[in-house]
Amino acid sequence: MLQKNSPDDTLLHEVALTLFPNIGPQLTRQLMSYGGSARNVLHLPPGKLLKIPGVGPATAAILSGKSRTEALNQAEASLRRAEKDGVQLLFYTSKQFPARLKLIPDAPALLYYQGTADLNQPKTLAIVGTRQATDYGREQTERLIKGVASHKPLIVSGLAYGIDIAAHRAALQEGLETVGVMATGLDVLYPAVHRKTAEKMLTQGGLLTEFPFGTQPDKYNFPSRNRIIAGLSDGTVVVEAAKKGGALITADLALGYDRDVLAVPGPLGSAASEGCHELIKANRAALYSEPADIEQLLNWDLALHLTGKPKSPATYDPLDFTPEELQLLLVLQAAPNREEHLDTLAWKAQQPVHQVASLLLGLEFRNVLKALPGKRFGLL
Repeated sequence: MLQKNSPDDTLLHEVALTLFPNIGPQLTRQLMSYGGSARNVLHLPPGKLLKIPGVGPATAAILSGKSRTEALNQAEASLRRAEKDGVQLLFYTSKQFPARLKLIPDAPALLYYQGTADLNQPKTLAIVGTRQATDYGREQTERLIKGVASHKPLIVSGLAYGIDIAAHRAALQEGLETVGVMATGLDVLYPAVHRKTAEKMLTQGGLLTEFPFGTQPDKYNFPSRNRIIAGLSDGTVVVEAAKKGGALITADLALGYDRDVLAVPGPLGSAASEGCHELIKANRAALYSEPADIEQLLNWDLALHLTGKPKSPATYDPLDFTPEELQLLLVLQAAPNREEHLDTLAWKAQQPVHQVASLLLGLEFRNVLKALPGKRFGLL
């Protein structure tokens, strides 16, 4: 029996809250903001639940009725399974939950993660593409990963046929960590033929999903999976894509999250590259021709990485800055390469985005920092 308010008891209720039918991540956050904790939410009477915006009679009945007991039992079974298999259950309030993912409006409330990679690495790159990859596409994927290997980025993809599995295998070959985002439960590997690669990724990266144990590869799960790939990454590279497909969905999602997108051009007339060409023509993706394109667009500082000598931190006189400005400068000092995205900066400084944008403009005029492409800012 779990003790009330113990860490396991807290996680039990958090997992249970994600298992109710028709209660998605956004409503979960709404419930948490009003209840204060998952345990409180699951013990609120129907009358109080109905006072929470977005909760109607049907939802209140589910949360306080027989379904609550079923969800808690299922959550307890998930915790036992996770402990047995070495799986981490990451609720969105956890420090281990990917910070980049927290910034997207439709982020999952719970992640199931098995692996060794830090999901909050300084540099992350998603590589996606068609399942019907050509030799050209696989070759470009391998060259791309070899070209950025010196940055030690976390390579993210979907473990699917074609470009996805080529990206995972190339990353492993280069000694990079790579995470596969799954559209199933962690115990349901799809496609099964990629098991050997997936097993190696568990010790050099990991497997990640928002779906509970036992979830099968339903076709509706894949677009949902794609938003996690886009949200986990600083940028997304589309290597090959037809006019329609999951890779283009991922690119659209990344653009919607204000993340950078690049596309690899293919041979003229190649159906496998039509989607990439459309992205480039419509200015929805930067053209990728060499690894330097990624370094420039994502502001990766190759010289800093190779020398291993970080810039000396500047000292700021509190008398020269307001408390809000000083907080922003301290956040930037602690950021990888002393650079940060506007939204991330606001979140870490716990200040409204519109206020942060105004403060950054003033600091830029004073030559304290610089504006970078993609709504990023860095210290001078």
